[in-house]
Amino acid sequence: MNSKYQHVGLNDGHAIPQLGFGTYVPQEIPRINVIEATKIAIDAGFRHIDTAYVYEVEEELGQVIRSKIEEGTVKKEDIFLTSKLWCTFNRPELVRPCLERSLKKLQLDYVDLYLIHFPTSLKPGEDVFPKDEHGKLIFDTVDLCDTWELST
Repeated sequence: MNSKYQHVGLNDGHAIPQLGFGTYVPQEIPRINVIEATKIAIDAGFRHIDTAYVYEVEEELGQVIRSKIEEGTVKKEDIFLTSKLWCTFNRPELVRPCLERSLKKLQLDYVDLYLIHFPTSLKPGEDVFPKDEHGKLIFDTVDLCDTWELST
């Protein structure tokens, strides 16, 4: 899968693999499945791995990537790892702490691409889907241009 046609060139000279492996797992699926599926994906040639804070699989995903590096299947620079900032962290002062939490869970030094997961901000805090007493989501007012500026 190292063909030049299987990557998209970026304006800074880097490239991103066209095909990515997503790691979202519904809560009713055992976490071991993401480990096995990601191992198979890397062995099959996937080099773009997509995850996010809210997927809650970063620890498992980091284990897989590190194990594939240790066994010599890939080098870290072979893996294009994408992660995402969750909606409760869109305030500019929360961007870096969220990224650092993800890196700590992954036990990796960097991700290659860090995206704003969803263009809506939710009330900051540990609850990923904060709700009021009526079960309605609690939104936050954040200028996403400020979030974006801080993350670049």
